[in-house]
Amino acid sequence: MSHILSAVAWPYANGPRHIGHVAGFGVPSDVFSRYMRMCGEDVLMVSGTDEHGTPILVAADEAGVTPKALADKNNRIIVEDLVALGLSYDLFTRTTTLNHEHVVQQMFRTCRDNGYMIVQETSVAIDPVSGNTLPDRYIEGTCPMCGAEGARGDQCDNCGNQLDPQDLIAPVSKVSGKTPLFKETEHYFLDLPALATALGTWLDKVEKTGGWRPNVISFSKHLLEDVRPRAMSRDISWGIPVPGWEAQPNKRLYVWFDAVIGYLSASVEWARRREATGQGSAEEWRAWWNDPEALSYYFMGKDNIVFHSQIWPAELLAYNGEGEREGSSGSLGALNLPTQVVASEFLTMEGKKFSSSKNVVIYVRDVLSRYQPDALRYFISIAGPENSDADFTWSEFVRRNNSELVAGWGNLVNRTAAMIAKNFGEIPAASEREAVDNELLEAVRGGFETVGDHIAHHRQRAALAEIMHLVGEANAYVARTEPFHLKAPEQRERLATVLNTLVQAVSDLNTMMSVFLPHSSNAIDRVLGGAGDIAPMPRLEEVEDLDGGDPYPIITGDYTDVREWAPREVVPGTPIAKPKPVFVKLDESVVAEELDRLGLAEES
Repeated sequence: MSHILSAVAWPYANGPRHIGHVAGFGVPSDVFSRYMRMCGEDVLMVSGTDEHGTPILVAADEAGVTPKALADKNNRIIVEDLVALGLSYDLFTRTTTLNHEHVVQQMFRTCRDNGYMIVQETSVAIDPVSGNTLPDRYIEGTCPMCGAEGARGDQCDNCGNQLDPQDLIAPVSKVSGKTPLFKETEHYFLDLPALATALGTWLDKVEKTGGWRPNVISFSKHLLEDVRPRAMSRDISWGIPVPGWEAQPNKRLYVWFDAVIGYLSASVEWARRREATGQGSAEEWRAWWNDPEALSYYFMGKDNIVFHSQIWPAELLAYNGEGEREGSSGSLGALNLPTQVVASEFLTMEGKKFSSSKNVVIYVRDVLSRYQPDALRYFISIAGPENSDADFTWSEFVRRNNSELVAGWGNLVNRTAAMIAKNFGEIPAASEREAVDNELLEAVRGGFETVGDHIAHHRQRAALAEIMHLVGEANAYVARTEPFHLKAPEQRERLATVLNTLVQAVSDLNTMMSVFLPHSSNAIDRVLGGAGDIAPMPRLEEVEDLDGGDPYPIITGDYTDVREWAPREVVPGTPIAKPKPVFVKLDESVVAEELDRLGLAEES
């Protein structure tokens, strides 16, 4: 058994999340985590809402509330949405906990004491209208490297080069639309040049071990071509205080340093909560962070690659004292670097880039209020932006729901249970199987290895496509054996064998499908006479801050009792009642209705 950290990107709490967000970090991480648990691995899946930085201040000011009030509101919305989607976090928390603040400051002190946090004068961008410090991503202009318009103050997405705001040609504040002012001030910088050799060695090592998506490893190595110190503090009133600069309350740790440490602080919080409830030790988190044999997988959209393949590994190397200045780790011990950065490409919508301000957006909450959560999970898994950008269209969403989920998988489940209920009322025992029976069972059993290998290597589209291929084989088996024509008394034994074979195939397919479609897999398990607990589900809990801060909601769950990733014999005699459809067929009018909501009806 291996310890596997499933580190899921932290959604920013300046507003609700749209389906493009969960396509990048949410569903892929949940599929992987559920699969690994079923394989017997000890998985710790953690994340939370990222709640510091200028964007929160900007959004709060626009809403006429405090930054904390805005973060509280959006944290709860995001938590409720992710629970409804069925994402099986061991702990989903937030960056405004005192636990997180303490861990972040521990990390900072050790990085500083090891010599990798250096103080430099720097030019800071100020919005001329609000007077607030502008985060790099809130400044746009023309890239000085490639000439592309729309480059941000931290990076050009066109050429991939890292930038500073003052490098941009004709920079503009995204807040006010005005040219930002620049002033000189002191800040802490993470000395990336002193860590570049160690970063390169790490990237060479992970490239040789394989498994990283080619676009991720190539982009990550490209980042090393332009390494410079990066600011890790900011002039801002909303964030974690900088140790040693307590007399300067408007000096705060930058979100670049703060948020990525959340993976570690959430692990620490998870262990502390287990000790507080008598379930374990407050030191349990170390099995995922200090043991060199433990594995860690980081899930995100491609716009977060730089933070997870450069900034976060550099922070870990600095903390461990593994750069040019050496040093030693603090009380947290030597911390593991990422085993793999699993970054997805972008999901667009009806051919357009998601934009909340332009109403080109579909929020998770809106989708789940009108459609089954597994319909969304299915679309993301079978057609999401795994290795290339993908487009969400309502017509394709309806088509896949109706022709694949309903007519393919749902129809197979329904007619299998209906024929058993009508003819036997329980799962019948099989007699001697014929070649056609064995062919189906062998194909489905082989699917566990094929599908599992795809999931383990983050090829989830291929994994789900293989399951749906096997669903097609099972439907073809019904057409070949024609159990609905086996009505004569002398054919009853053969009918029992065919239906036993069929329900065995459906049951095993449901086991495989449970990592992708947990809600419907539990429903199908009940249709097949089970308890409906094949896929453990997350729950929302209201908790107190462990260190005396404000209470808040978390996502957690008990995922210890999971079905094994292997064929499981059905039990003859298990009662089967007349089923009701598990999946809802959508009317074609849905497409026009949704496009009209988006103001795109005329364009279609």
